[in-house]
This record gives sequence, C-alpha cells and structure tokens, in this order.
Amino acid sequence: MAARAQSSHDKPPAAGAGSLDVAGVSFIADLFGALFWEDQGLLVVSDLHLEKGSSFAARGVLLPPYDTVDTLGRLGVVIARHDPRVVIALGDSFHDRDAHDRLSAADRDAIAAMQAGRDWLWISGNHDPALPTSLGGVVAHEVAVGPIVFRHEPTGVSGEIAGHLHPKARISTRGRSMERRCFACDGERAIMPAFGAYTGGLSIRDEAFSRIFQTLTFLVHVLGDVRLHTIAASRCH
Repeated sequence: MAARAQSSHDKPPAAGAGSLDVAGVSFIADLFGALFWEDQGLLVVSDLHLEKGSSFAARGVLLPPYDTVDTLGRLGVVIARHDPRVVIALGDSFHDRDAHDRLSAADRDAIAAMQAGRDWLWISGNHDPALPTSLGGVVAHEVAVGPIVFRHEPTGVSGEIAGHLHPKARISTRGRSMERRCFACDGERAIMPAFGAYTGGLSIRDEAFSRIFQTLTFLVHVLGDVRLHTIAASRCH
C-alpha cells in the first residue's frame, strides 16, 4: 500500500458520522454514504454511476449534465475527510460501458488527483463489467481484506459488503416522514447506499433485501441532513 504522510488516526471523526460492524470489523459510516475502515485506512464507496446524465441524454431523456461533477466533488470531500490509503469503488462506478469515454478532461484530472498517493481499486459491476485501465487503479471482480469481502452484487454470505441494490428507507422523525438513502446491515453483512447523484433507490422493504437478510431483523443507517439515523428495518415504512 502507498505510504501516507498523515495517519487517519490523527483526525477526529466527521460530524454526523456513525458506525456499523460487519463480521467483527468496525467501520465509520460517513454521512455522504461511504464506509471507512480506519485500521486499514480503507474507504469504500458504491454505485457512483458516473455519466448517467449523458447516457440518458443520448436516449432523449434530458437531465442536467452535472451529475459527474457533483458526484466527484462529494467523493473528493469524503477522501479529504478521511485521507485513506486505499479506495475501493464498489461497482457501477460508470453508468454504461462507454461512460468513461464521455468523461471531460476536468473529470479525469479530478479522478487522477484523488488517486494520487493511494491505492485505488475499481470493482466491476453489472453496468460496467469491462472497466478501462486508462483511468488508473486496479480492476477486480471482488477483493478480500481480512474477514471482509467487497463485491458489487450481494450474495448474503457472512463478511460481505456489497452495493447494487441502492437501499433507501422511509422513517418518521420529529413528526415528519422522510425517505433517504441508507446502509443496511445485520452485523454479518452490509449493503451500501448508492453514492451517485442520479441514483434512485430500492425500498429496504423490497423482497430483494429479505433474500439477503432473511428477515427484517437488520438495521438501517439512514443518511440524514446532519447525522445518521439508526433504526430497525421493521420500523421503516
């Protein structure tokens, strides 16, 4: 792993951050939807879906073409916050097979700047099964670190951190209802929220989650405006 000038242990936890455990490993759950494994200096984000706006535009669905800039900007904030030694992009980093070709020079420079001085792993997803090597980093189908395996599509095995499902939850707080992206975790496995600007969500009440967690006896960590809201999945609408 690349050497770093400053240890993440020297930094206080980010305001609003929470924590979740997977197979005995404690992670910082960042309010922007990333996970940070402090002992390994490892940051994980999932489902960036870069260039989704331009993909839709090519099919005649016009969306503001700023999703990539927004997503990379927030990713830059998270990387600056935690200063990881390793970054794992957990699949569907690009919305389609040709999305990387549509990146602007500025977007490519932003990615290169975030990669500088650290290890970077692109995990392949269903939207981007053949990732380019021209953007730097290492391409893999999955990666295991200690008891944790990182892959895009969840299988439900113990120690797995995956993405793909774009979990969201509707909760009631202070007399109002809100629907937000969330982490879904039962202590043995976790599914990460989508990080991309133009990514929708799938309700944690959907049967796709019951196939992974078997029952609703898992927790959701909902991304609020200023903090994470941790609640039993069974209490979500």
